Amino acid sequence: MCYCRTFEMNNMRMKEWVRAHSYILPSVSKEGFCKLIANLESLLAPVVQTCEVELYDIELVKEGGSRILRLFIDKEGGVDLNDCERVSRAVSVVLDEHDPIPTAYRLQVGSPGIERRLSKPEHFQRYVGHKVMLKLFSPHSPEDHSQSESVTTGRKKFTGILTEYDSKIGITLTDEDGQVWKFDKKQVSACKLVVDDIG
Repeated sequence: MCYCRTFEMNNMRMKEWVRAHSYILPSVSKEGFCKLIANLESLLAPVVQTCEVELYDIELVKEGGSRILRLFIDKEGGVDLNDCERVSRAVSVVLDEHDPIPTAYRLQVGSPGIERRLSKPEHFQRYVGHKVMLKLFSPHSPEDHSQSESVTTGRKKFTGILTEYDSKIGITLTDEDGQVWKFDKKQVSACKLVVDDIG
């Protein structure tokens, strides 16, 4: 069973469906968690498509003691509350049928927002040429090692134009000073579009 509420996130209204289950999610490895997310995407993406929107991303997070399954949907021109409600209802039927998450959780459906995160290869490929902000797990040195060490001491955050993405080579970023930076995807803890790049 579930109930619904409307709330604000990323400057737009979202639909949240609170689903009642009596299970407790067991501890899972990172590999197991990634497999769960992949299975959820395979299960839900076709359903979302029938609502004439794209499943942009999925999050399964714990916030304030509650687990949240968050679906980010998108379409040309952006999504509205009606899109969120339509997807919520369609997805709820499939989640009830397959019950892929053995725990109590809340389902939220909304837009990825203007400053959307980039997490999948297709996200990076789509936004080559756009301004992004990268956060790294640990400090990084520039491609040009002739520069002084002081230039990058302690730096974990980089902003610039995403100039190239390759699933094997990694991410290439050019900052406002023309400095080229190359990162392995595993170095990146987070990446998002910068708001002033969106027209």
